[in-house]
Amino acid sequence: MMDCRLRRRDVWFMVDTLMPQRRDKDRVVDAIRDDERFVEAMLEDDRLFQRLMSGEEILVQVSPWLLFDVLLRRARRDLRVETYTTERRKLQKVVLFDTGQVTDLLEREDLRDYLVRTMVSFTRIESRTVRVRVRKNLWRRYRTSELDVEGMMRYSQAVDEPFRFEPYRRIGDVCLFLSGLFPSAIETTHRYPLSGQVRPGARARTVASLEDYEAHGQAFYRLASEHRMAEVQGLDTVLEVLSERFILAEKALGFVADRYLGLIKHQLFEL
Repeated sequence: MMDCRLRRRDVWFMVDTLMPQRRDKDRVVDAIRDDERFVEAMLEDDRLFQRLMSGEEILVQVSPWLLFDVLLRRARRDLRVETYTTERRKLQKVVLFDTGQVTDLLEREDLRDYLVRTMVSFTRIESRTVRVRVRKNLWRRYRTSELDVEGMMRYSQAVDEPFRFEPYRRIGDVCLFLSGLFPSAIETTHRYPLSGQVRPGARARTVASLEDYEAHGQAFYRLASEHRMAEVQGLDTVLEVLSERFILAEKALGFVADRYLGLIKHQLFEL
């Protein structure tokens, strides 16, 4: 059955792109709704990728899910012919010959879908009121953004254990999203760009450097994978893989950001 996360307008856009001569596009959309193999082939088509990349207001025409799904599929394909990947360390790039491992990760449909869902979720950032115990019988409330890892960590400890799965998982998502798509923003917040010296304010934070984000992403994905709700939601395996191969998933998102999104990533995500 066709992926329900693809909206009707997405499928119409695909049909319009790949079958522009058809005048009965609505009927074609209805006809292919249950043809999973046909839809999969359309998602892999070069013409769809090229049209998505050429549209300035592309999200007016399609959902973020379609865009990011196509881009991760394209990354899987393009990485097969790449020789190396890069890692960003202390404002410098390090070359590693591990493209095969990143490609293997993207071959997993469950993990690729999770990465798409994660990227889609950050096109709209939410905030929440966190109630944290300061000492016995004294609680304080404050608002925190989903991008505030330390605030989310305090929130995860403030709620009872049965309800910690979502904050655990979301902390992992935030760390992966920021380290994969916005590593330069992390580093420039952590260090002065010219001298490379650590900024004074960063020393007081638990999660400040790129390495901090990576370590906490791995740790909280592990906690989420071990929570009983992970198995209930069918996410235990995916979260375990993300914990173990966090850096590879980070590189997959970084490849998408650098190769395809460029400056428009700031228009796609509310940072």
